[in-house]
Amino acid sequence: MPPPKLTADQLRRIEEIEEFRRAADHLKHLVTELEGNRAGQTRTIQQLSEKIANAASQMRQHLAGTMSVMAGRGGGINMKIRALAEAVNSIYMQLDAAMKHATTPPEPKKPA
Repeated sequence: MPPPKLTADQLRRIEEIEEFRRAADHLKHLVTELEGNRAGQTRTIQQLSEKIANAASQMRQHLAGTMSVMAGRGGGINMKIRALAEAVNSIYMQLDAAMKHATTPPEPKKPA
């Protein structure tokens, strides 16, 4: 069975979701790097937190508003890493759901 044909709007939406997925991959990499530097110097942790806050703020309007705030806050590194990792997983779940919705063919319109 051939794959269903998608509308131009669906293709545009899929492209947007792929952009968000690339940004989420970058955020995941930064959170993993932060976790790896857990026992590192305070300055290194602060710089990574700032990078995460900046990257998340670029996605803020759509997905990662709270993640940007979490990365910018002070507090324990373990709590910050756990919260950021959960936020990244949440973003992936949202993107998966959006992709599933975007790739579902539209239902044919019924005559009135």
